[in-house]
Amino acid sequence: MSGGTGSGTGAGPLGYQHASGAAWVVQARGDLDVDTLPPLEAALGQAAASHHIVILDAEQVTFADSTCLSVLLRVRQLTDLRVAGPSPVLARLLALTGTDRALCVHPDVAAAALQT
Repeated sequence: MSGGTGSGTGAGPLGYQHASGAAWVVQARGDLDVDTLPPLEAALGQAAASHHIVILDAEQVTFADSTCLSVLLRVRQLTDLRVAGPSPVLARLLALTGTDRALCVHPDVAAAALQT
């Protein structure tokens, strides 16, 4: 992915990316499953390689499965991953699996960026 701000065109799971203070923000959108996750996983991995804090803007996620949870937990091992504004679908999955206790979940990107 490019290092600059992107508009995230197309229908895939990867939306915009941009810096927010010391953090790098990556937007996820749509369905996050084994078939759609590779571009998002690659973007999160690239962000983790060059940023101490990575914020996943998850407000526009419409579906997520265990593959998504695996990706989030792997990225969490590489960097300070913060999930911002998870959609109701993702928030429910995180709560049902207890993953919300393993990940830093914030109400929105601004709150995730402010945490020290």
